[in-house]
Amino acid sequence: MENNQTSKDGYPEIQTAGTPLSAAGGLAFSLGAILFIAVGFIIGIFILIFNIEKNSDPYVYLNYFAAPTAMSVASIIVLKRKKIPLKDVVPVKCHPKYYLIALLLIFGLLFSVGYVDKPVIEFFKLLGYKERGAESYFPTLTGGWIVLALLVMAVMPAVFEEFFFRGVILNTCINSLGTVRTVLVVGFCFALFHASPEQTVYQFIAGCAFAFIAVRSGSIIPSVVMHFINNGLIVVFSACNLFDEGGNLIMPQPAFIAVTVLSALCFAVALLWLIFDKKPLVKSQKGGVKFFFLFASVGIFVLGLSWILSFFIN
Repeated sequence: MENNQTSKDGYPEIQTAGTPLSAAGGLAFSLGAILFIAVGFIIGIFILIFNIEKNSDPYVYLNYFAAPTAMSVASIIVLKRKKIPLKDVVPVKCHPKYYLIALLLIFGLLFSVGYVDKPVIEFFKLLGYKERGAESYFPTLTGGWIVLALLVMAVMPAVFEEFFFRGVILNTCINSLGTVRTVLVVGFCFALFHASPEQTVYQFIAGCAFAFIAVRSGSIIPSVVMHFINNGLIVVFSACNLFDEGGNLIMPQPAFIAVTVLSALCFAVALLWLIFDKKPLVKSQKGGVKFFFLFASVGIFVLGLSWILSFFIN
């Protein structure tokens, strides 16, 4: 039996036979992970059948469709099974100030926080990790091909990943886990789903930032904008050959220092702005965390194993 209602905080509050709604968030994550592996396997078979060369444009583009497909199907199944209205997990209206905060956050993430992965990668290398070359991430970016790249690598992830993580998972967890735990859990799930050791730390911080602004704004749109800017600028910078072999943005040292310091300040200001926002924090409920991780355990195991295997498979 299901009891569908909206809490005083504006988030969906649905109980199923006494089970917190966070169980639905955990289920969505596990189902998304299983489907991600399954769709990836099907794509792999397709690549073998048609003898598509590794790191060629078709190869790269095909692999970018695995995650959106898995996330979409998993979300549809869970929302339909739990009878959760789409509008409850995809809120869109928010105060315009949150778009300014989003711009400050993404500027900080890209030009200061992004560098935290460098020492982490060096540590992983001591454990035998072989860093994947930057060229394996990008298809052809010259001429009009950059438009296709932006659609697949920036627009598509911004829409589907935000719908899944900051839409379905966040809004099914918020009333059970509370604000702080939800932000951390969504950040963890976001980083683990990508199974990319060289970007794990950045993706966790970015995932938490996206979740935090989604919670505070009560809308998914600011995080969609942030995600698009993050991926879009990386594609554009790569197309303009603005990255060196180490993945660092090419610019004079004084400019690099100035941009890094300014972006770090912007990130700090944006975080403080969100922390001291007047909207009250949602408190966690007993059993919410337990039920989320219970239902998310399959996904955590599958993607955790994939993360570990990526150390040895390039």
